[in-house]
Amino acid sequence: MDPTGIIVFTTVGRSHYGFDVFSVKLPSNLNQTITEDWTNHQLTDGVSINFNGQFVDEDETLVYISERTGSARIYLNRAGISKSEQLPSVSESLFLWSAVYSTNLDDGKSKTVRLTPYGAVDYSPAVSQSGKFIAVASYEFRPWKGEFQELETDIVVFRDSDPTRRTVVCKNGGWPTWSGDSTIFFHRKADDGWWSIFRVDIPENFEISGESEVCRRITPPGVHAFTPAASHDGKRIAVATRRRGINFRHVEIFDLESESFYKVTECLNPNFHHYNPFFSPESGFLGYHRFRGESAQGELTIPNIDPVISPVKELRMFRLNGNFPSVSADGNLIAFNPDFHLGLGVKIVRSDGSKSWTVMKDRMAFGVSWSPTENNVIYSSVGPIFQSAKTAVQIARISFDPKHLDDDDREEIPAEVKILTREDSGNNAFPSCSPDGKHLVFRSGRSGHKNLYIVDAVNGEFNGEIRQLTEGPSIDTMPTWSPDGKLIAFSSNRHNPDDVAIFSIYVISPDGTNLRRVHLAGPEGSEQVDKERINHVCFSPDSKWLLFTANLGGVSAEPVSIPNQFQPYGDLYIARVDGSELKRLTWNGYENGTPAWHSAGDLDMGCLSLKTNNVGQKLRGQFEEPLWITCDL
Repeated sequence: MDPTGIIVFTTVGRSHYGFDVFSVKLPSNLNQTITEDWTNHQLTDGVSINFNGQFVDEDETLVYISERTGSARIYLNRAGISKSEQLPSVSESLFLWSAVYSTNLDDGKSKTVRLTPYGAVDYSPAVSQSGKFIAVASYEFRPWKGEFQELETDIVVFRDSDPTRRTVVCKNGGWPTWSGDSTIFFHRKADDGWWSIFRVDIPENFEISGESEVCRRITPPGVHAFTPAASHDGKRIAVATRRRGINFRHVEIFDLESESFYKVTECLNPNFHHYNPFFSPESGFLGYHRFRGESAQGELTIPNIDPVISPVKELRMFRLNGNFPSVSADGNLIAFNPDFHLGLGVKIVRSDGSKSWTVMKDRMAFGVSWSPTENNVIYSSVGPIFQSAKTAVQIARISFDPKHLDDDDREEIPAEVKILTREDSGNNAFPSCSPDGKHLVFRSGRSGHKNLYIVDAVNGEFNGEIRQLTEGPSIDTMPTWSPDGKLIAFSSNRHNPDDVAIFSIYVISPDGTNLRRVHLAGPEGSEQVDKERINHVCFSPDSKWLLFTANLGGVSAEPVSIPNQFQPYGDLYIARVDGSELKRLTWNGYENGTPAWHSAGDLDMGCLSLKTNNVGQKLRGQFEEPLWITCDL
């Protein structure tokens, strides 16, 4: 029987993006002074996030990606028609490995054809000027090695008429773009550490017997340049850049003859990040996507809770604008950390997203757990996240008066914060309450290693009731108690304690017996057993399924093309407690994590349409560049 219920989770940065696709009309002379012709033209309507556009013609007919239906889909905006047209989706690729497809826009039927052979992995397709050739960044049939900064892909070319005959034209490259039918530009990280644009030329007759080693660097060191787009005449490339002293990613045009950069977006929007430029077919327009801005048309409020499409019919999924959600016993409220990096404490929100309150502020907090027996008691870790075993982090019991929730004018709820762990006991974090509400399991570094302990849920360790559940040099973390009380699941590297990045799921009985590793059975889990990075595990309400974040699907997009994701391969999965029936729930380029399985019944879907009511946080475009790009600037 398939799992049922509601899953609430978070995505790093995604709720703040507010992306739209914009364009500028280009002058024939790039030395021309900036004029009104360079004004941004918003091409998309500000609904959800819209990104990675391509022009179809010089009338700015646009194909782009939007998440307005709850997951990424392809849309077409035709000139003179205000309504966007959703193009046919490809259900088989939505939750599997990355593959390339083609859709014919001219025959009226929009037939979709898979171009990537089964077993291969392709990213970032580009079509040559004649439409005869396609280039991709590809792993081919090699397995993913676990990298998540510069992908170890190759530039592969094939004919549209025969996609099975594939040729590697250059090793180590990504984000290809064609100039004509014989030149490809792409990005990669050069030996000196700078992301740069490279060029490879292909014989006009396309008779390539093997990989071409004749590729040369186009952009100079001293500036990061990536996600290139070539002009129709091959004289210019548009690139996204990141320069020293400039805090934002900007689009610039690089003239291949003069080898000069010409600024575009820095002159127009100096304080926005700009992504993934593209030319119109005759290079009269330059497009890109960016944060829409507070004065642009469209949605300017981040909803507290946003629906996401689920691949499992009886499961519904919602993205929370916050971290580490936990659902109250009656299912009416969700506790979460709004921003644990800024120390904003703990908040609660109604399960329909209509109202939120602060219950603890001015303290750094992460990892919350609602008492299953008391609707007014929440547990949380108080202190800095991602610290050593000796760093002081405490377990707090937060209690409040539920009558304050009846006051919709109230933004903060007075609460009592009771510390349950000793100040000198090291790093205590990720509490989870037993089903009877009497005990907490949590991670502690008091022994010098991060192991699991069980403590009294009301008085903590100050009445002497504390018991060590696991021991050893491993990192045992993020425990969760099953609703039936029989098991505790947690993430651990105890199968390889020397590797602090690789985690798998373990379960143990609350009395310390029956410790075992959960080996995931499925097409994705079977080949990834030595590279698993599984965290944030929790149980279904019937205790038969596990929900968790994992890297089993590899990378779904080139990480350099999106804002910072600490783990850009974090997707949600479910599996039975024995590891069988592995199912993937999300597929995108983001880090999805900290999920919770809602214990209540149905939510009123109508109440979740909150965008017109200005419920939620003001959209400010708060997201960062990948840290591995900016660390050396």
